[in-house]
Amino acid sequence: MNLFSLKNKTAIVTGACGLIGFHHCEALAEAGANVVLCDIDGNKCKEKATVLGKNHLGLELDVTNIASLEDARDKIISEFGYIDILINNAAINDMFENPALAGHQSMFENYPLEMFEKSMKVNVNGVFLCSQIFGTPMAMQGSGSIINVASTYGIVGPDQSIYKDKDGNQIFYKSPAYPTTKGAVINFTRFLAAYWGNKGVRVNTLSPGGVENNQDDYFTENYSKKTLLGRMAKPTDYKGAVVFLASDASAYMTGANLIVDGGWTAV
Repeated sequence: MNLFSLKNKTAIVTGACGLIGFHHCEALAEAGANVVLCDIDGNKCKEKATVLGKNHLGLELDVTNIASLEDARDKIISEFGYIDILINNAAINDMFENPALAGHQSMFENYPLEMFEKSMKVNVNGVFLCSQIFGTPMAMQGSGSIINVASTYGIVGPDQSIYKDKDGNQIFYKSPAYPTTKGAVINFTRFLAAYWGNKGVRVNTLSPGGVENNQDDYFTENYSKKTLLGRMAKPTDYKGAVVFLASDASAYMTGANLIVDGGWTAV
């Protein structure tokens, strides 16, 4: 079990206050790491860091802002001395202000360019910048693990039928931005693994499936039928995968995509 220990390791999690982000933080802390919780809401990060216990830090962070990232890097190194683990978890998924118009606005034919660009900025540029600014100290010290969080929709195209209600009405469409950005994250992982392999920095992707989050019953039922396990993920279902990828248990693994999706992409 020592292979899974993260004792005395410093781990950064972006999007730490999101649906599964805090569970990533919990998993790392339970394995012994000093966890730095980063999100756009700095106060919430500090509150959640306190929940984890001692030796954890909450920081306000904008993954698209270089100055914000450099300031966070300097604070982390000043506090802990080094950076060992980075989980690029921060991302946005399209939200439409008026549900009554979501079906029309989410159609590819009508989808706004500005929404596409916003997703690219956070989901792709953010992963690039965090990896560059937090990963460079890892390369300089000769060790580290970067985990880029993608999605099953980075591997396969969306099944638009699961967004239909029981009467067959298309409530909305999974729009193009999220699948496009998550596919980019997977290939960026391969690039960075190849680039920093000789520096001792491992870079892998974690591709989770859909997570229970009080969705409408029709969607939960439709989604669950697509998985081999017959259910959506619980927010805690990725804790083991995170510790595995962060620790020496995966010491010979880099450039890979660990798919944890209940079997969605297996058939």
